[in-house]
Amino acid sequence: MSHASWTTTLRRIVVTRSVSEDAGCDASLFTWRLSIGVTALVLFIACAGCRQDMADQPHFEPLEASDFFADGQASRPLVPGTVARGHLRIDKAFFEGQENGKPIETYPRQKVAERLRISGDDEQVMARILGRGRERFDIFCAACHDRTGSGQGIVVQRGFPAPPSYHSDRLREAPIGHFYDVITHGLGRMPDYAGQIPPADRWAIVAYVRALQLSQHADVGELSAIDREALQARGATP
Repeated sequence: MSHASWTTTLRRIVVTRSVSEDAGCDASLFTWRLSIGVTALVLFIACAGCRQDMADQPHFEPLEASDFFADGQASRPLVPGTVARGHLRIDKAFFEGQENGKPIETYPRQKVAERLRISGDDEQVMARILGRGRERFDIFCAACHDRTGSGQGIVVQRGFPAPPSYHSDRLREAPIGHFYDVITHGLGRMPDYAGQIPPADRWAIVAYVRALQLSQHADVGELSAIDREALQARGATP
């Protein structure tokens, strides 16, 4: 074989093999991609066909109709006398602020402390109740009654009718149950706050209202020696 013929043959072999190898690579790549695509398609179909029986079991929605019961309602009526958890309020004095139809006079300190989870000696308990009452008063009441209870809150300063001052003789002599009842049911232009303020917090506010009243009408003789000295130092007149 001449050199030219050998070179030509060799070139043909190399080119043919290269083309074959390229074709083989393309075929392998195509096969791999095809298998990935088929697998993805199978998984997609399988996921789409999955049933959620455990996650979404057959059930009735509230107030949905049903032909299973004679009245045609899926929701069943409550058993007579049923009381929702946490709403068994047989203690009228605590939950309504009244006893025998009249506002109570005695502050239910122990019950308030239990529900607010406050412990300590009598002075510590009352101080913490007052602290809670001041916090709730500033949030819910001060906008109208202002922080001293004089009835000149920020909304009053902007035109809203003023509520009565806590320091009037009428309200200073009112029983504590009266204040609880007003917070619970509202009075005049004041709406009720039963939905916003739990019973124990209402009583804490009542205690703080009494403290505000006392702060403006306290007898100097009831103050401790330290408090009297502080007043004298500030030039206050007994």
